Amino acid sequence: MSRIYFSMLLICLMLLGLSGCSRHTRHGQKGAAITREELVHRTQELFDSVAGGDQAPWKKYFADDALYFDEKGRSMNKEALVADIAPLPAGYSGTITIAKAQAHIEGNVAILSYDMDEKESVFGQNMTARYHATDTWMNRNGQWQIVAGQVLRYYEDPASGEADPRTFRDYVGKYELAPEKTQTVSQDAGHLYLQRGDRPKAELIPEAAGIFFRKGVEGRILFGREHGKVKTLIDRRNNEDVVWKKVG
Repeated sequence: MSRIYFSMLLICLMLLGLSGCSRHTRHGQKGAAITREELVHRTQELFDSVAGGDQAPWKKYFADDALYFDEKGRSMNKEALVADIAPLPAGYSGTITIAKAQAHIEGNVAILSYDMDEKESVFGQNMTARYHATDTWMNRNGQWQIVAGQVLRYYEDPASGEADPRTFRDYVGKYELAPEKTQTVSQDAGHLYLQRGDRPKAELIPEAAGIFFRKGVEGRILFGREHGKVKTLIDRRNNEDVVWKKVG
């Protein structure tokens, strides 16, 4: 009889232990693993709090020694990051949705990489933006928190504008950066093209009068004038200019 009682007691203790482990796993308590689904849930909770300026999830899920690098190039500690969470101004609203999340979880370290689809309304005018972020979570002292995060913004071409094709003839010609380093601007059927060496031509799409961009290429192409005549082609990238002189 005592053996049967002992066996039943042992089984009950095992079941209670498994039940406790499952609760610990779901809520990230001491010694618990964490799942991709839980990481996504917590991350979505963070971004759901942004529009209203709720700092609580950011204080909860970021470690005190966390490092964070945002899409604007800012390097922030936890204090600066939390302080940056503030309600949107009146007339503004928005949402950020987590998508395409991937996770790598090993021991007490978990890495979550995901897209963020942002929708914002500014007095009824709608805007969208796409970002990619990677967060590193660690389980320390029984608590899963982010110790490092980085956000990048996907490049998108600017909206095309209007330009007077009659001005394109002013830009046509050969431009030189250094001896034997040249590129050519040409026009065809009301469109302007840029070609370097034997590479394929790239259309210069007008953004505004005198300002052009190439599809899928970050930066702008501008033309400098002296006394009304085009003298240079300016390849502007990240607010820095590479200047080509017109030689023909």
